[in-house]
Amino acid sequence: MKLKHGLKGEASMEVRKDNTALEMGSGSVPVFATPMLIAIMEKAAVTALEGYLEEGSSSVGISVNCRHLAATPVGMTITARAELVKIDGNRLIFKVEAFDEVEKVGEGEHERFIVNLDRFLQHSQKKKDKL
Repeated sequence: MKLKHGLKGEASMEVRKDNTALEMGSGSVPVFATPMLIAIMEKAAVTALEGYLEEGSSSVGISVNCRHLAATPVGMTITARAELVKIDGNRLIFKVEAFDEVEKVGEGEHERFIVNLDRFLQHSQKKKDKL
């Protein structure tokens, strides 16, 4: 299948003690951590691409511009949604939003890049081999 504007993906995550700002070290309160908000937004974008990338390809996140709008306590669920809004060669731009059961808790833009998986992993390994 071919990539097209409007592809959508979704991902959900329960807020647990281990993904709070307090436990992750990104803050001092026991609410859903901003790094986890970013991670679930990225996961929603990855989900949108399932079945659309050529065999041997993958996508990697290269940029996230995210606003964390509201706190979500332990026990609630966060659902992120991503929509592919721009395709520029191998560069993909997603509009991302996240909600808990009560309100919108995050929004932003996420950029991914399509890579050849073998070349990407070889390049990564070469870096390690330099040590």
